[in-house]
Amino acid sequence: MKIWIKYLLGVILGFIASFAFPASSPQTLSTVSFIAEIFLRLGFYILIPLLTSSVIISAFNLSDSKMLLKSAFWTAIIITGSSLLLTFIGLFSVIFIKLPRIPITVEKLSSVTVLDISELIRKAFPASSLSSLSDGLFLLPVFIFSLVIGIACSYDRSVSRQIVSLADSFSRVCYLVMIFFMEIFSIGIIAVTISWAIQFRSVIAQGIFTPLILILSGNLLFVSLIVYPAILYFLCHDPHPYRVLYASIAALLTAFFSGNTNITLPLIIRHGKESLGEQRRINAFSAPLFSIFARGGSSLVTIVSFILIWRSYSSLSIGFFDLLWLTSLSFLLSFVLGNMPTGGTFFALTVLGAMYGRGFETGHLLLKPAAVIIGSFAAAFDAITAMFGTYIIAIKTKQIHHKELSSFI
Repeated sequence: MKIWIKYLLGVILGFIASFAFPASSPQTLSTVSFIAEIFLRLGFYILIPLLTSSVIISAFNLSDSKMLLKSAFWTAIIITGSSLLLTFIGLFSVIFIKLPRIPITVEKLSSVTVLDISELIRKAFPASSLSSLSDGLFLLPVFIFSLVIGIACSYDRSVSRQIVSLADSFSRVCYLVMIFFMEIFSIGIIAVTISWAIQFRSVIAQGIFTPLILILSGNLLFVSLIVYPAILYFLCHDPHPYRVLYASIAALLTAFFSGNTNITLPLIIRHGKESLGEQRRINAFSAPLFSIFARGGSSLVTIVSFILIWRSYSSLSIGFFDLLWLTSLSFLLSFVLGNMPTGGTFFALTVLGAMYGRGFETGHLLLKPAAVIIGSFAAAFDAITAMFGTYIIAIKTKQIHHKELSSFI
């Protein structure tokens, strides 16, 4: 059975089962959330060892074949371009579609959220290189550590032969273990969906967030069905761009209902390799970077949410320079969310309000009840971006062996 069918069945069963649980019971939500969390932890249980060994081999092979700089260039271009594109799509959609105001909350701000760039840099470059393997949430230190080892191995093949052989074998074993855990997660997604559906029903019952959910849904369909396939068709002259969308179904479902970018990464890696035919060297290099930096979905959702908050507080139109500032900051904030596989979008919205000031410091509290839902949309945008992005990079660097649709996993 195809992976996407297993995951889709799990989502359907989760939706149906969610109606058996009362949405108003905190104990029920706590229990279901705990079970969902356990399955999520199993999902990325092997992720750090897999990334460490795979990136070492990828960096070694790319450096040895003089393809590292070209691969890095295309990865940077696609990540930056996709994030900028999603930001403007969100901006134009919320400007031309007037969303109804959200009632002003009287909730007080308990603490001020601060973006600490220096601390983020310290995490990316810990005092000990081995410390980079201890943080299961922030993947950038792992990537940097493995990249350095892989590049170093390419300088003297005779000295590094055993390390490369060990990393290659370990990578293949971890890949097999990852497949096993992804099969288990096709069952675990039932619990994840139940938890999501219970929270979704409570949000929808209020009615005030329905227009926001509709505009985000429209943007997701527009990007997935029109924008990305069109880019792939014209940029890569691919006559069948919807093949990538088909290969993205399992990753898209997982991202949307979990809201977690880390749990989606193994599916992106596997489908990129086994369905789309991306070579392991480019797949293992670009996919983690998309998971860390390509958070354009958060940028889109942040700009849509903040303008909705603005219009809820004020009947005045937003000036051009205010729009430019908000758009630029939303775009830039998307690149510093790599240490937050979940909740990054609401954090960006909080930081945006705090930096903008003018009475909007507490504006994010208007959308606090819907934080999980808007995070789901952001993760879905990021998953579809990663699938199309890594595929484009593989084509542009000529590191792909196309497969027939019937052989997709």
